[in-house]
Amino acid sequence: MSPAPRQALLSHIGEFQLIQSIARGFSSRGPRPLVGIGDDAAILSRSSGSHLVISTDLLVEDIHFSRTTASFYDIGYKAAVANLSDIAAMGATPTYILMAIALPSHLKYHDWKELYRGLSVPCKAHGVQLVGGDTSASRSSLFLAITILGQVEPNRGLTRGGAREGELIYVSGSLGNSAAGLACLTHQATQVNTSTLRQPMKFLVSRHLRPTPRIALGRLLSSRGFASSALDLSDGLSGDLRHLCQQSHVGALIREASLPLSPHLVAYAAEMNVDPLLWALHGGEEYELLFTVPPKYQRRLELAVKQLGIPVTAIGVMTPRRSGLRIAHPDGKTQKLLPQSYVHFSD
Repeated sequence: MSPAPRQALLSHIGEFQLIQSIARGFSSRGPRPLVGIGDDAAILSRSSGSHLVISTDLLVEDIHFSRTTASFYDIGYKAAVANLSDIAAMGATPTYILMAIALPSHLKYHDWKELYRGLSVPCKAHGVQLVGGDTSASRSSLFLAITILGQVEPNRGLTRGGAREGELIYVSGSLGNSAAGLACLTHQATQVNTSTLRQPMKFLVSRHLRPTPRIALGRLLSSRGFASSALDLSDGLSGDLRHLCQQSHVGALIREASLPLSPHLVAYAAEMNVDPLLWALHGGEEYELLFTVPPKYQRRLELAVKQLGIPVTAIGVMTPRRSGLRIAHPDGKTQKLLPQSYVHFSD
């Protein structure tokens, strides 16, 4: 089969030639599927002594992404990271991925290839193989449905339901960068070449379009037993911390002064006359990990992450359920923290 021309329309190529063109870009590391792309379903061998971890994510154009601010490569890359991050939050190792996609037929073959190239880069970095999916035409918008599989040792999987009163609340990385990056892209109102942006916008846009799945951190928290609960920050700190509190039946107090803010975020917020705290508390699509740690493990955790070069910050403590979700300000006053994260069907 000869490669299709870059500018060829998808309607001129056809479903099966498209399917055959994507498999080569993905990882060949890790256990090989017994049956992979091209059949009605994949057949995967299970390693003994591990539990299967599965997650599914649906991404819809103009809900989760916009082609006015993201290239096809960007869309594929971030779709992969969003799913890898779910596996990281469970403390698992990602292994396989499947993607169902619906595309308007007027798109170019190059668009298709760029989307899959973006998807393949973070997958390759973590040894994840594409083993199947489905392809359909769409009348107007682009839709991606991704299923990712991973594995974790028995009784080592992290969940949202294990936090206990008195435990420390941690986040990885710094907060608000993705939301600020999206604000920058929206302000530009068009796709931008990040290399032409000046700092701090270049850093913020990069964090929005190229987030980092914290696989190594999730594995550390799971394998060493440091964390009692975890989830990834996809809906924003305030919303995701509420999810954790609800599942664990506890409250939480976070300290405003402890929230990790990048100097780029602070500088851009000042330039735009925006309170950076709003982005840090409520901005989504960070794909950092939010997790809780019993105090007895604090010192060992911080030494271990320092050795791995992974930035984490203690931002608060779990409290009794009746206390709810609260934030302590530098002046010593505390107030109720109202989640303002995005909620589907809320409008």
